[in-house]
Amino acid sequence: MAAQGGDFMILPTHIVSAGGIIINDKNEILLVKNPRKGWEYPGGIIEVGETVPQGLIREIKEESGIDVEIINIVGIYSNIKKKKGYNGVKEIPTIVNIDFICKYISGELTTSDESIDVKWFTKNEALKIVNSKIQYRFKKALDYRSGFICAGFCTNSDDEFELHEEYKFDR
Repeated sequence: MAAQGGDFMILPTHIVSAGGIIINDKNEILLVKNPRKGWEYPGGIIEVGETVPQGLIREIKEESGIDVEIINIVGIYSNIKKKKGYNGVKEIPTIVNIDFICKYISGELTTSDESIDVKWFTKNEALKIVNSKIQYRFKKALDYRSGFICAGFCTNSDDEFELHEEYKFDR
């Protein structure tokens, strides 16, 4: 709901982000190592003028060097807590994360400014090294054939994950 601010409306601010769980022919999962957050699956903020799928494909290419095909949407997650910013940003607004299952198409793994390492892992290995927020979304994505997830959560300044609500929609 928008709030009144004098003579104008103040609209809520959300960042829209997409993440890709990428699976190769060996049934391995691609993870990138973010310099601040550790291991996670690739993705990031959708830029002005991009659709969500276009932004995801661009982010995956930037962070890992590979090309993918998007197979299915698997979840929408709302991080409902603002966080302290970094790199000159005072506060990070709430974030809406949209997760997809993707198939590896081509390309060689490379690092970037956003990824200090890029590797293929078995599903079990990947689950053990990602943080609790990513682990939750990752587990739901791996079970995508049984339903679509829409959930709300908070992370605190230490990136600890707290689930607020979860809705599962059967396929």
